[in-house]
Amino acid sequence: MNPGACYTCDREAEFDRLPPREVIGYDDRWRVVHSTGSGLLGWLVLVPRRHVMELAELTAEEAAGLGTWQVRLARALAAELGTPKTYVAEFGEAPGFHLHFHVVPRPVDLDPDLCGPGVFGLLGRGEADEVSTHERDALARRLAARLRTPVDAEV
Repeated sequence: MNPGACYTCDREAEFDRLPPREVIGYDDRWRVVHSTGSGLLGWLVLVPRRHVMELAELTAEEAAGLGTWQVRLARALAAELGTPKTYVAEFGEAPGFHLHFHVVPRPVDLDPDLCGPGVFGLLGRGEADEVSTHERDALARRLAARLRTPVDAEV
């Protein structure tokens, strides 16, 4: 992949210098970041650490890890934010995109118009509605601490 051709890969190349909000959790195959441009604290994005464009391109190991990460993130968000439900979505319609999964906590008091697919109305509203860098980093640190618990100890 050419530098600058994929934002996610470019960020991965800077892994050791990334802020907490971009390395909430990771293993050899996946990395968890807090979404930018979101009006919802805890809107996470799960990205493969290698360049992958389609779900069908995942290896068996990546696919197995995907399910584990989604469940672990839903549990961590519920414990940290008190959210009863977590949405998971993957659309990837932009040309040349890097495969990614939105892992979105659904607050109890979420406006009914923003439930289900409507939750995407909380993305791209502008800086005034965006969760601050400070808030994203603070939550990232708390989630990272929860994710350090071994998988088999979670439930």
